[in-house]
Amino acid sequence: MKTILNLIWLVFSGFWLFLGYLLAGVLLCITIIGIPFGIAAFRIGIYALWPFGYTTVERRDAGAPSFLVNVLWLLLAGWWLALGHILTGLALCVTIIGIPLGIANFKLIPVSLFPLGREIVRTDQAFTDRW
Repeated sequence: MKTILNLIWLVFSGFWLFLGYLLAGVLLCITIIGIPFGIAAFRIGIYALWPFGYTTVERRDAGAPSFLVNVLWLLLAGWWLALGHILTGLALCVTIIGIPLGIANFKLIPVSLFPLGREIVRTDQAFTDRW
């Protein structure tokens, strides 16, 4: 079922989100200061390409620098991205077939708000390998 949902997602949402995050990552990597943001955008883009079967977990080794950079990310880009995911998720939830796609879009909101200090893992590994 995950594969079917991922293929439908890829056609309707995933490919375009991936291209957007890829472009943002390339633009952010132009400057040295933007490289951590660019890497975060690449990571979100890959997650947006194939979201079913994956989830995000907090990294335990992320400290104060991740928090500070996340605050900067939130102010400059995160809330715009989250708003876009909310609006797209609501639009996808209008149809019965689009409800799982809308939920996947809502699943992207936390990582688009605070991408640093998070790791993308398979759903079956989300809690087993973390403790």
